[in-house]
Amino acid sequence: MTVTWEGLGWEQLAPGVGRCRLPVWDCTAGLVVGEGSALLIDAGSSLAEGARLRAQAQELAGRRVTLLALTHPHFDHVFGAAAFAGAEIFAAAGAEEVFVQDREGLRADAVRNGLGTGAAQEAADALARPRHQVRERWTLDLGGCREVLLVNVGPGHTAHDLAVVVPGEIPVVFCGDLVEESGEPQAGPDAVPSRWPAALDRLLGLGGEDALYVPGHGAVVDAEFVRAQRDALAARFGVSR
Repeated sequence: MTVTWEGLGWEQLAPGVGRCRLPVWDCTAGLVVGEGSALLIDAGSSLAEGARLRAQAQELAGRRVTLLALTHPHFDHVFGAAAFAGAEIFAAAGAEEVFVQDREGLRADAVRNGLGTGAAQEAADALARPRHQVRERWTLDLGGCREVLLVNVGPGHTAHDLAVVVPGEIPVVFCGDLVEESGEPQAGPDAVPSRWPAALDRLLGLGGEDALYVPGHGAVVDAEFVRAQRDALAARFGVSR
């Protein structure tokens, strides 16, 4: 039987490109498949969720996921990373410090938001550190003329926000939590509100008017939505435009 994106509960956005919406926190995980390798974007909120993503991604890609991009260092996007043993992990420069120095903060935030104490502790203890720090841009060649661009577009939602751009007839931009559709964007203590609108300007510059913008939470949106959220954030935080 042929494996389909929809059959596994994923949404195909372009040939070889898709995403799924994970339960509980409605987080996005993305997958980009080339002829030589597969890239997963964000890893879920626990080791168990990461293992499920790994299995589904391997079915869809027909090979093991060897590349993992983490859009920002929050538990619901990174706690599944250790399930991808041997994968090359990419994150925005500076994110590694959070993984090393603030595991307890990530664990506590996970428990505060409803992750079980045992699962949170297990994930924090096993947390996989990014090996590659993206300072500006990093191009990944997935084979078969498929390249993916990793861009350090922050700060904004956090001090370490990474976007993933998949060129194509209709570009796909994985935004992390710089963009949220299923609720108002969350600004925690690690947010940099004064620079968040500018980060969304950078996202719009990368994707252009016709791109599909994949938020960290919620349904896929267009450039008009991103502009409106940028303007709302500027008004909310008193950032002059």
